[in-house]
Amino acid sequence: MGQRPTAPRVMNGKWGMVYLDGEPVWETDSYEAKLKIEREDIDFVMQMAKDSKMTGLTGEWSLKIKKVFSRGAILLADKVKAGNDVRVQIISKLADPDAFGSERLVVENAWFNELTLQKFENSKMIDEEFSGGFTDFYFPDLVKVR
Repeated sequence: MGQRPTAPRVMNGKWGMVYLDGEPVWETDSYEAKLKIEREDIDFVMQMAKDSKMTGLTGEWSLKIKKVFSRGAILLADKVKAGNDVRVQIISKLADPDAFGSERLVVENAWFNELTLQKFENSKMIDEEFSGGFTDFYFPDLVKVR
């Protein structure tokens, strides 16, 4: 039987970090990487419930950062304008000091879906959002159930 967790053990995003091609993104506001599981419906005779079969995976990621640097323009603008499909490795780590451990995810062959060239709003803090897809991932570190 697993150990009952207490409130301090719940991980806090304050201790999350993202690295793009090994460079830390200190101005990260939020990050998400997820898999969408593609399925095809399977219908059998004499069975009312539809079943399904997995047919593929689609990796998606999103990153929101505070506007401090021209990170997107430096990384992408000239390259995509020239026709280059920019690919990066994204490493994310969640390491709350009160937690039972840390979790690290490596996303490989990640691409970008769009680039906002510039945006602002009077009297508002500026952020930038990036999103894209990926083809591979692995977890070098996981927090084991105790």
